[in-house]
Amino acid sequence: MFRKPVDKVSRRNLLKMGTAGAFAVIGSALLNPSSLFGKSSLAADKHGVHTAMKEQLHDGMKHGYVPSTEVTEGFKAAQKALTAFDYGKVSMLPNGRTLREYEISSYETNVEIAKGIKFPGWTFNGTIPGPTIRCTEGDVLRVKFTNATSHPHSIHFHGMHPTNMDGLEAIHAGGTFTYEFEAKPAGMHVYHCHVAPLARHIHKGLYGNFIIDPKKPRAAAKEFNMLMNGFDLDLDGENEVYTVNGYAFAYQQEPIKVKVGELVRIYLSNLTEFDPINSFHLHANFFNYYATGADPEARPSFTDTIMQCQGERGILEIVFPAPGRYMFHAHQSEFAELGWMGFFIAE
Repeated sequence: MFRKPVDKVSRRNLLKMGTAGAFAVIGSALLNPSSLFGKSSLAADKHGVHTAMKEQLHDGMKHGYVPSTEVTEGFKAAQKALTAFDYGKVSMLPNGRTLREYEISSYETNVEIAKGIKFPGWTFNGTIPGPTIRCTEGDVLRVKFTNATSHPHSIHFHGMHPTNMDGLEAIHAGGTFTYEFEAKPAGMHVYHCHVAPLARHIHKGLYGNFIIDPKKPRAAAKEFNMLMNGFDLDLDGENEVYTVNGYAFAYQQEPIKVKVGELVRIYLSNLTEFDPINSFHLHANFFNYYATGADPEARPSFTDTIMQCQGERGILEIVFPAPGRYMFHAHQSEFAELGWMGFFIAE
């Protein structure tokens, strides 16, 4: 019987080492992949790196941020993704309907997912997650997709559309295809590559959020975009790093600022591969949750924790009642300790 080596780098071994130590081992392994399966990969001073990780986490929990002397490209990308919505190039059709045109290309890109750690990703427009596409119900969408990689890819949009626009046909290297359909129904959706093997194409980073606003606008709010994901760095089918918007501890390093009494709306989705669920937990407060971004007149769940399977999504609406630092994180402890943790600061 085959027995899995006990010294193999796994997410559980990395948890024992702590986040800082995990990143150090992973970074070394990326330079020397064979070390992922050798005893030398865990030969570092575990106690030292574990202590360093705990100090970082405790500082974040106490003060609402993790001190940083360097703003990295991955960190900047995660901060940008939080509030960047792509409304496309807008024009009017002869029949009076709104046309939105988008251009999305797939690339093979080394993406920074933590300080000093890069992931060999497959990306839409060079980032993980890809751009957040946003429109209004009834708009006509025209999405020109160009495959600039060496692998076949496609874009599958969740929602309702003709089956010949479903993204099941692979677009080969160098090819292009234009997806055109009416945006419906209103709600919170996602898009991703749908070429087999799906686990590989999704895990490598080919996904993004897709928001269809209702014709009657939702109440005015401070809006944020969040996509939960994970990264398997040693290709063993287990994630070693978990993030929101692609960068570990991005919103612990720089908490999200909100105003007391202001309505805050979060468009949240889960595209984590290799784990059946991911979750969102808010400390010291509750929120209204609209599964799949249902009609705002629908009765929401009032809770502080929600779970999402892969491809599931929804809208959170929060009002912060008093000044303070409100932690949020996955309620799977190992996900939180490996990068999926942040803070809101209400002022």
